[in-house]
Amino acid sequence: MFQAATYQSRRSRLTQQLQGRGIVLLMGNEESPINYAGNVYRFRQDSNFLYFIGLDQAHLAAVIDLDEGVTTLFGNDLSIEDVVWEGPQPTMLQLAARSGIEKTAPYAALEEVLVKAKTAGRAIHFTPPYRAENKIRMSQWLGIAIDELKSAASEALIKAIVEQRAHKTEEEVAEMELALDITFDMHMSVMLQAEPGLMESDLAGIAEAIAISRGGRPAYGTILSMNGQTLHNPYYTNVLESGRMILGDFGAETGRHYAGDITRSFPVDKTFTPRQRDIYNIVLEAEMKAIEACGPGIRYADVHLLAARVIVEGMKAIGLMKGNTDDAVAQGAHALFFPHGLGHMIGLDVHDMEDLGEQYVGYGDMQRSTQFGTKYLRLARALEPGFVFTVEPGIYFIPELIDLWRSEGKFTDFVNYDKLDDYRQFGGIRIEDNVLITDSGHRVLGPVVPKTVEEIEEIRSSEPE
Repeated sequence: MFQAATYQSRRSRLTQQLQGRGIVLLMGNEESPINYAGNVYRFRQDSNFLYFIGLDQAHLAAVIDLDEGVTTLFGNDLSIEDVVWEGPQPTMLQLAARSGIEKTAPYAALEEVLVKAKTAGRAIHFTPPYRAENKIRMSQWLGIAIDELKSAASEALIKAIVEQRAHKTEEEVAEMELALDITFDMHMSVMLQAEPGLMESDLAGIAEAIAISRGGRPAYGTILSMNGQTLHNPYYTNVLESGRMILGDFGAETGRHYAGDITRSFPVDKTFTPRQRDIYNIVLEAEMKAIEACGPGIRYADVHLLAARVIVEGMKAIGLMKGNTDDAVAQGAHALFFPHGLGHMIGLDVHDMEDLGEQYVGYGDMQRSTQFGTKYLRLARALEPGFVFTVEPGIYFIPELIDLWRSEGKFTDFVNYDKLDDYRQFGGIRIEDNVLITDSGHRVLGPVVPKTVEEIEEIRSSEPE
């Protein structure tokens, strides 16, 4: 946790932002069973609860009374049976003090508080629940059908939370730098130790072990595969083969749950082939030009389109695309190779605040594109000081998509389909860093994992310590 004053300040600002009568309900998460009640997944607290309350344990909730300006923490002290199995734990009063909270009450009292507020006609602000346990409880307490809870969530609360959490403070940035320190070590170890004959799972194990050994955990499901053309590839079952590329998209989450998210792509062999080098350098140029374009007031949708134009120009230079670059991007031909958005907000969640709704977080008043590829932007709005987000262009050769578009005669003015046959087994390349918007420009966070061809080949030729 941060100091109690941090959480008090956040709650005070939230109360001022809402400027209305009623209460705010902040639901913590519960333990989630894997296959029976006593065998649970590793606990992860709700990020909004962490942001405003900071307490990282199950079966807690909090209510902020907007009229009185008082926060109540709901939860139960442990019984002696609990202590036998879990060891001694802080009391509710001790936990509340850590967060600067004035009042505590048993968890069972929460239902009565909510029913009383509803009966009195007071507004009950809550965010869209995503865990089944909380959906069931809130449906019962509030008298709202489970499938209507999302639409009944408080838009005023969502907007107030997004406004706060989108602008990272110095202590949050420092925590994200720590996540990136760990992430740096994860990537360097994988890059040093990869060689033909190892399993992809060997590399995933190396990366995740470092995150855990440094007091954290993987920030999201590790992506580490020769089949980088599958954007979210969760499988590590292949043997590394000479001549292939490895795409590693993984990062650490700190003990305070702030995330790092870095992607690097490198050859299974010690050096790039000419074809790998060509594609890699196009992606690297797109990433570096996109980062350089970032600053206050710049729409991230425009930075995405800049990266797309760089990719089209590069693909034209090696004969895989043709025609007018601006027309190709405007019509969406680039999405055959770059079918995802350029990046997303990052913080307490690797896709920050995605539970609150992508429109609120990444778009604001902007409308989402309906075009294939461009419609997948998670972040499009104008950038503001304090925003931290990813920049992650890529080039992918997806045989199924290539075959479909070729059969449909799509974008024949821009794509040289015949030349793509030699790239069917190429895979994919993505390069990603985390960027902070400052008052005057931007800053790439953390120690930057080496990413030029020359740097990577030097590392790949080194002996692991």
